[in-house]
Amino acid sequence: MKKLLLAVAVSVAAGSASAATIYEGNGFTYKLNGDLQVQLRQDVGNDQNAEIEFDDLELKNYVSYDLGNDMKAFGRVDFGFKDAAEDKQDGSKLEEAYVGMAFGNTSVSFGKQNFASDEFGVEKAYELVSDEDRFDAMGTSGDDTIRVDVEMDSATFIASYEMDAEGEASENGEYFDVFASFDIAALNIGAAYQNATPSIGADDIDTWGLSAEFDAGFAEFAADWSSTDDIADQYNLAAAFKAGQTTKIAVGVVNTDPESGDDVTEWYANVTYKFATQKNVSLFAEIADTDEDDSDMGYLAGMRVKF
Repeated sequence: MKKLLLAVAVSVAAGSASAATIYEGNGFTYKLNGDLQVQLRQDVGNDQNAEIEFDDLELKNYVSYDLGNDMKAFGRVDFGFKDAAEDKQDGSKLEEAYVGMAFGNTSVSFGKQNFASDEFGVEKAYELVSDEDRFDAMGTSGDDTIRVDVEMDSATFIASYEMDAEGEASENGEYFDVFASFDIAALNIGAAYQNATPSIGADDIDTWGLSAEFDAGFAEFAADWSSTDDIADQYNLAAAFKAGQTTKIAVGVVNTDPESGDDVTEWYANVTYKFATQKNVSLFAEIADTDEDDSDMGYLAGMRVKF
């Protein structure tokens, strides 16, 4: 579930507040995060069947060294196990692996990680919609990625570059992404851009996006629009409401309008309950549907334990 108010790599360099600190001393810190989520799920579509899905099953290792003078060196290695749990592969999958340096509110990192455009979007579904936005459809992570994050009191700026690595095993196209967000009182405004060359020798493709999220106190209202040249436009409308101290309800609509063919509208609604005594333990459920022909409603219900 993507959140517009985000924790970028500068925050990662400071460590996650919910992580388990395995060791801390002499300027060295090692923290471990876990995200364990198991669902009973039936996807939206024709002739779909219910099954147990694993999303996510992740362990995230974070280390940092305090170098003095407001500088830190950090690294992260994340492993995902959901494909192994569903017998799609043996063992674990390396999801992120990068190192970097933080200088005050600015960090520079390089390795296997998410692009700047991955931070874009207001969609609040758990799993049952197709693409979160046009950036998600084009690709938002790579193996040869250099990323710069700058986080200020009321603004965030991120830029990333994925090298094409032509002729190497990690060759997977060339991408340049930027993202910016601004807090203006209760309003957050975001913008993103990606120039993608999906494969060596292919034409490059531009994708743009704008988003806004307003916290009205009793509810959050959000919208975004993203467009890929000569391929498709997409917008999201979403709202989230608190139904008590431990329960939150979210609803949303996603419309994708391709350059050729019919547009598709999807909708979803979900509810999340977090235990009052342990906020990192939650139960959730979601339903979703689409206006595509011969498509049945999807649903899921699950439990999440994280640290």
